[in-house]
Amino acid sequence: MTIVPVPETGSVIGLRHPIVGEELTMEVVGESVLPWEDLFSTRGHRIKSSAIRELLKVTEQPDFISFAGGFPAPELFPVKEVAETIDKVMREMGPQALQYSATEGYRPLRQWVADYMRAVGVPATVENVLITTGSQQALDLLGRVLINKDDPVAVETPTYLAALQAWRVYGASFLGIPSDMSGINPDYLENNLLKKPKLLYSIPNFQNPTGATLPLKRREALMAWCQKERVCLIEDDPYREIRFEGKFLPRLIEIDAATRNEDVYRGQVVYLSTFSKVLAPGLRVGAVVAHPELLTRLVQAKQAADLHTPTLNQMVCYELAKLGFLKDQARKVAEVYKERRDVMVKEVKHTFPKGTQVGVPEGGMFLWVTLPEGMDADRIWQKALEQKIAFVPGAPFFPEHPKKNTLRLNFSNSDPETIKEGMARLNRALDSAK
Repeated sequence: MTIVPVPETGSVIGLRHPIVGEELTMEVVGESVLPWEDLFSTRGHRIKSSAIRELLKVTEQPDFISFAGGFPAPELFPVKEVAETIDKVMREMGPQALQYSATEGYRPLRQWVADYMRAVGVPATVENVLITTGSQQALDLLGRVLINKDDPVAVETPTYLAALQAWRVYGASFLGIPSDMSGINPDYLENNLLKKPKLLYSIPNFQNPTGATLPLKRREALMAWCQKERVCLIEDDPYREIRFEGKFLPRLIEIDAATRNEDVYRGQVVYLSTFSKVLAPGLRVGAVVAHPELLTRLVQAKQAADLHTPTLNQMVCYELAKLGFLKDQARKVAEVYKERRDVMVKEVKHTFPKGTQVGVPEGGMFLWVTLPEGMDADRIWQKALEQKIAFVPGAPFFPEHPKKNTLRLNFSNSDPETIKEGMARLNRALDSAK
């Protein structure tokens, strides 16, 4: 092997052009001299890494157990069914599946979403439906279209970390609305809110991170307040179908639609859903149901972002959805996750100190743990990493005034034995954090 020395900065070297054969000279300038930090836009400076995504890099180490990410169980992914569906799509519609397609989405899938919503009383048509690259893209598009710098956005406290991350880029000013294990408190909106929000963001079913489900009376009160104050309500509903027990409650958009008499939905709820939690997150297919006027703007924003969600992935979702496969898959997922929830709740009660509170969600993927006052989840987290066990400290989920004695645990991505081993490691971390 011949070792070629690296030219020094400032030296001039000669090169022969590989095609035209001419001799060229160039000066070696070394590292880039562009002042990148000065080139970033104001918006670029607002972009911060996700605490969870950064943490997941650490948990990729061998023998690490992670209760951190919101990952579905990969062993439940319908690999065989997806493979067969891809084969069918490629045989029957291969050229179309590999071609560019409409930004709004694959029309049969949009129609399926509209029909699904009409079946529950929301008069949706394809003009109300946009297919997105996961529901996370929907959050970003809504930020682009609706949020100006310092616009007030009301959110549950705590709330989904990636929504805060998406909208901070656009300069949102967050109004934290107190929440408990029954979700957001509508009385606070009526009596204590000092500033009217432009948007209100809510996850009514098995909320991330708390696992809370909003009761029917609170749903009705929340929707009534938004209607009275003319506030746009963003309903994020990724976990709805993963219910272990209790009754399915009406969506906020259903409650809004029931107060209206129209053939095409023109209400003030923006409903977000996804195929990620029941089918597979790697497909990156989500859906938005909203007023046609807003949808037009979202489509324009998506055109600039990625042109369209991958056609093949949309076709796969449609073929599986139209056959009723998603219902069967959701039941299978819920059955497995319920067992994992029960194991983790038992282990938390055994592991954490007296005075710890843990919510027991009726579905979803997460447990929310509140430690006794004075305990610091960040310190426990640092000790946990030494034991090769990870969770997410609760502070990043708060838009303001974080509670450092809180943490989120994910149970969906670990089997019962892994949960038990992880909690044993966490127990050792708690002992060393004293």
